[in-house]
Amino acid sequence: MYKRILVAVEHSAADRTILEHIQPLARMCDASLVLIHVADGWVARAYDELQLRESKEIQEDRAYLEQIRDDLAAKGLRVESRLAMGDPAAEIIRAAAAERADLVAMATHGHRLVKDILLGATVDKVRHELKIPVLLIQARD
Repeated sequence: MYKRILVAVEHSAADRTILEHIQPLARMCDASLVLIHVADGWVARAYDELQLRESKEIQEDRAYLEQIRDDLAAKGLRVESRLAMGDPAAEIIRAAAAERADLVAMATHGHRLVKDILLGATVDKVRHELKIPVLLIQARD
């Protein structure tokens, strides 16, 4: 069914939800996982253009991503990780194509009204622009 699953993590408690759901699916399908985190602070968004050094936030994001990768690999999963910088939706869409993913998995937050407009934009853009399945799991509090 699925052979390469792109899993978006955001360096928050929501990651636990998507990771718990995606592990059994990856095992069932014998799929490899590609973890992606998109650093989207000011330094990350201007990193290439201004040839900036990695900020503390970017370094922490990289370490977090590597820790998740190592934990999943220790459980016997085939997993790679990618740290992208910039607009989260654009980078997830770009990575799905570059990695030849056949599924994208993301956590959602179940916001309401104004928060949906501001915080739901990433999920909304990803699910509308990708032509592959997108698995959305609502994060638990």
